Formats: sequence, C-alpha cells, structure tokens
Amino acid sequence: MKCGGVAEAKDATPEVQQICDEVKPLAEEKAGKKFDVFVAKKFTTQVVAGTNFFIKVLVGGDEYVHMRVHKSLPHAGGKLELNAIQTPKADHDPIGFF
Repeated sequence: MKCGGVAEAKDATPEVQQICDEVKPLAEEKAGKKFDVFVAKKFTTQVVAGTNFFIKVLVGGDEYVHMRVHKSLPHAGGKLELNAIQTPKADHDPIGFF
C-alpha cells in the first residue's frame, strides 16, 4: 500500500476494538447519544504521519457508525484522536475515506 492511499477493508482485529473502546466516549459525545453496543466490524487504514483508522462500528440492532480515528506515531506518543464520525450507517455502507 502506498503512503496516503487507503487500504482494502478488513475484518476488525482486537487492536481495532481496543481503539473503539478508547474513543467510545468521544464518539458518543460527537453523535449526541449513548451506544449500548460498540463492536468494531470492519476497518481500513491510511498511513499519514501515523495511521488513520476508518472503522465501521455496530452500535445496536442494524445501526452502524463510521469513525475516523488518527493514531499518532509511537515517537509522538501513539495518541488516539477521533477526527470524524458518520451516523447513521448500515451494514452494506462501504467504509472508506471521509
């Protein structure tokens, strides 16, 4: 994958679920509601001075949200920042750059 390009969407990994768990309060704040369920399903990445994670998250029933989370490089602290959230989304909505 070239730098700056968005990778193919893959099934979520434990690392991606951990990212979701960490940014869930921020996602709820941005969306203006609480999520009973917050399970990462799919994700793709983009390498840009760290990594952008584009994550499809099941939030209950058949409702999903898409999140863009930036993880800084390890030397910059490896911090997570929720850059954007899209809601509501459905399972069939493709995940990509936003």
